[in-house]
Amino acid sequence: MKTLIIDTETTNADGTAEIIEAAWLDMDGGEYCERFKPVGTITFGAMAVHHIMPDDLVHCRDSAEFALPACEFVIGHNVDFDWKVMGRPDVKRICTLALCRYLWPEADSHKQGAMMYFLFGSDAQEAVKGAHNALEDVKMCQQIFFSCVGALINRGICCDTMEDIWKASEIARVPTVMSFGMHKGTAIKDVPESYVKWLLKQPDVDPYLRQALTS
Repeated sequence: MKTLIIDTETTNADGTAEIIEAAWLDMDGGEYCERFKPVGTITFGAMAVHHIMPDDLVHCRDSAEFALPACEFVIGHNVDFDWKVMGRPDVKRICTLALCRYLWPEADSHKQGAMMYFLFGSDAQEAVKGAHNALEDVKMCQQIFFSCVGALINRGICCDTMEDIWKASEIARVPTVMSFGMHKGTAIKDVPESYVKWLLKQPDVDPYLRQALTS
């Protein structure tokens, strides 16, 4: 089955987000990009990121009509967000954001555009100018993905199959450092026990963070 690199642009950044643009690339070179009309409103914060206005979507299909093609793996930068707005399809997710944090902890930012500059220097400038267009984002994600695979191989990690790379991504997704809150930047093992107990009682704790806090 296919492996797809995916990206979406949405109405907002919270749990009510609707797709207004979706794109994917498959590993055989096929590509797709389409805009959709949402039911809800597009926030101004979202417009400032992707520059898609409601008037641009008047003649588009409804957002609810989007359907991801059949595939086994999806790849994305912070892939869980796109996976959720796509309806949580039954696929294995490979997160290039997690891999970048795992492979290059010294980078001052692991956002997709920042990683393009980190990995490719001035060669990234033209590509990054197209950021937050879903199709351009998946093309950048593809470049970052190949760099991640190369770095994994250099570390002696088997990447013969997508299943191997998915397993490496799953390991990378378990954080070793707090990425938010009052203990941001602190090694998980050094986070005070009282804070760990409080955090684990919260209903929306990321499952990979929960795994790190309880292991």
